[in-house]
Amino acid sequence: MPELSVIVHGPNTQDHLTGLLDSLCSPDSLTARTTFEGDPSPDIEVIVAAVGDWARETAERHTPDIQVLPLPDGTSDPVARAAGAALATGRWLHFVRAKDGLPSGGPRAVAEHLARLPDTVDVLLLDHVRSTWDSSGLPSPDGPLLVRAGHAELALDDCAHLLRLTPLLGTRVLRAAFWRTRHTRLTAVGVPDGDTFDEPYAARAALLLADRVACLPRVAHEDRRLRPAALPPVTPEQRYALVEHYEALLGLADDRPAVHEALYEIMVDDCLRTFVRGGMPDPVAREFFRRASLAAVRHRPEGHRRPAGLEGVRRSLLEEGAYTRYRALQAANRTRRAAGSAARAGRRQLGTLLVDHHYRRALRRPVDPDLAVFTAYWNRGVACNPAAIAAKLAELTPWIHPVWVVNAHSAALLPPGTDHVVPGTRRHGEVLATAKYLVSNVNFPDAVVKRPDAVHLQTHHGTPLKRMGVDQMPFPAAARGLDFQALLERVDKWDYSLSSNSHTTRMWQRAYPSRHVSLDYGYPRNDVYYTAGADDIRAIRERLGVAPGRRAVLYAPTHRDYEAGWVPHLDLAALADRLGEDTVLLVRGHYFYDGSAGTAGSASPRTAPFTALRRGGRSARIVDVSSYDPVEDLCLAADLLVTDYSSIMFDYANLDRPLVIHADDWDVYRETRGVYFDLTAEAPGPVARTQEELTGILTTDAWRDASAAKARAVFRRRFCEYDDGRAAERVVRRVFLGQGEESLPPVLPLEERTPAPAPEEANS
Repeated sequence: MPELSVIVHGPNTQDHLTGLLDSLCSPDSLTARTTFEGDPSPDIEVIVAAVGDWARETAERHTPDIQVLPLPDGTSDPVARAAGAALATGRWLHFVRAKDGLPSGGPRAVAEHLARLPDTVDVLLLDHVRSTWDSSGLPSPDGPLLVRAGHAELALDDCAHLLRLTPLLGTRVLRAAFWRTRHTRLTAVGVPDGDTFDEPYAARAALLLADRVACLPRVAHEDRRLRPAALPPVTPEQRYALVEHYEALLGLADDRPAVHEALYEIMVDDCLRTFVRGGMPDPVAREFFRRASLAAVRHRPEGHRRPAGLEGVRRSLLEEGAYTRYRALQAANRTRRAAGSAARAGRRQLGTLLVDHHYRRALRRPVDPDLAVFTAYWNRGVACNPAAIAAKLAELTPWIHPVWVVNAHSAALLPPGTDHVVPGTRRHGEVLATAKYLVSNVNFPDAVVKRPDAVHLQTHHGTPLKRMGVDQMPFPAAARGLDFQALLERVDKWDYSLSSNSHTTRMWQRAYPSRHVSLDYGYPRNDVYYTAGADDIRAIRERLGVAPGRRAVLYAPTHRDYEAGWVPHLDLAALADRLGEDTVLLVRGHYFYDGSAGTAGSASPRTAPFTALRRGGRSARIVDVSSYDPVEDLCLAADLLVTDYSSIMFDYANLDRPLVIHADDWDVYRETRGVYFDLTAEAPGPVARTQEELTGILTTDAWRDASAAKARAVFRRRFCEYDDGRAAERVVRRVFLGQGEESLPPVLPLEERTPAPAPEEANS
């Protein structure tokens, strides 16, 4: 019996079925492989309930990898689902509409997770990405909700917030036994032809009917949203069906107060949103409003209280059926928003004009040859390569005065005595206009003028695995919101671009095409990996509360463009339990997930998931180090690094300590973000595709055996090419002192470098 039956159903709308089946039939998706423990991965079968001749012909081109069930044109989604399920032999069923997609490797990962679920779970919930006619791989809002639910099996009564997950049946995997007993109740009675709300109804009904659910917060489905202009117009009956569907769903929540309350709130929100944004003709809108009003009154929970403020007024008008007054409220709000927007725009314009005036005046002054402006990570503070360069600058050229650009909320966190300016202030414009040197690991604002006698140094902040710069253009999820013309105009201001290896030099040349000079000197932030001593490492571990003799595992995952927020890809508590008391997990979330950049120590989206995992005292097994700076200290303190696709791996490799790659969603990351090489084939150590594989690696010697050391040696030779502990000195001598290449410290060969001692050596 296969573990999973993927049931594709529907017509080949806009030829999306072709790409879906190509992906499903690829080796990465269906081919069995061996897990760390030596067991083969679960079997998967694919059944296509092909609606219409075009879908049938498309599906038959993929036999014998799939089973094809031809269905006549016009077969509804519920009927096609039922027909496909009748042929399925798998223990679990995943229904996928022919217009949607499945990330490469997704079905295999889902099947492996399903094999570990207890028989008491009826529904597994997945995360997804969204695509439209002009974009792909956009994040869904579901990831944080799935993370909040955790990994344990749950009853919906204890986690009613899961009803707010995007109602897609493709993100619900159903136990086959559950489907066989409940499938008739997953279809709304009296569904009009072409019903727009069939899938949302079925998706929510699956949750309401399940005894227990489980969550897998990883992307395993792609929701393709077709262009509205390419779809048949929504009929009045289909509009009214939305209200009828919610009333039917509320009937499934009888005698479940928490679930009923949550579903009622969703119904009211959805009905009001549809009414306001649906573009319905007035007669249809009036009737929709009337029906929604009756439902809101009829199903209002006992003791229910409306929210305060304007939202409460809207709810009140809906319950009263006050259509005319609601429309009047809408008109008044539009007028108020327009006036407020105009006033805010005027104030911003005035402030911008004043700041711009001071900046333009300062541009008439001579460039100050002894002034250097530094910034890092979008003005988050003193960090990364700019910080290491500034420190060496103070040592070799103390007459050059450094000024840091820092956000207002980060100023209190600066080292004592740090001269700084806040963006938007008068002095900020003055130093940008008159500084001889401008140093950043990202970019200065577009409005900054490149003066002929000023020097712009771009230090970057990592070695590129993922696509960067103009190489992001083919990947909409990564390129979302980027103005590539403006980017290139910023790049044209660079005089120097820093690189740590020849791979990086080549990638910067293609990602940021311009005339800047590449400084192949290494990354100054990595100098500490060759200059730190045993005392430094013992002191750092003491600050972190890591007792001598304990193994410190640094877990540092990267940002994903296709996720809406911080989504841990590991059950950290379970991992810590398996690793035992002798191991401490140092967990660092990516800085992109700060609530407000630079607010170290504050509650933020990236630290929130760890709140429940904190353990006090020196016996801590999980320590949230998301707000700890500098990150180089964490690397020095760690016995090994576990990461996914973060550039921290290239820096950590300088220490010649074990690295383990957790690549559970590599296929999705590669497709949505774009990469420069296959990390899973050229990794610096063992690669785990599941948590179980990672646990197996960390509980045996696989993380540090001869095979791991060999892979690390190859990786270090390629990516630690110029890092030898003197990168900052080379930069200062070349850029600030104007010395020629021949007078700079030569890069030491790799075999002649001595990294900082490992914690075990430091404690001996």
